[in-house]
Amino acid sequence: MSRAIIEEILLFLIPFALFALWLAVRRRSPFRRVHWDGHVSWLLIAGMAVAFGWLVYTGLTAPRGTGPYVPAHMENGKFVPGRVE
Repeated sequence: MSRAIIEEILLFLIPFALFALWLAVRRRSPFRRVHWDGHVSWLLIAGMAVAFGWLVYTGLTAPRGTGPYVPAHMENGKFVPGRVE
């Protein structure tokens, strides 16, 4: 679960990283606030769009089992994890 949250946070930060890289290429300091003024709202929207788009993409393309779910159980003294048949 934590991996999914970290992935979404990293996807959200992609537009900010690209903008900072663009500022560096243009030889402007990405650490000065004056270069970020007026762009933060668009970067927030772009970050949310990227994260939401990734959630939709993975939701639509995720592999799905077609059979019934068999819960975890003990079989001959050994643990058998749950699975979809």
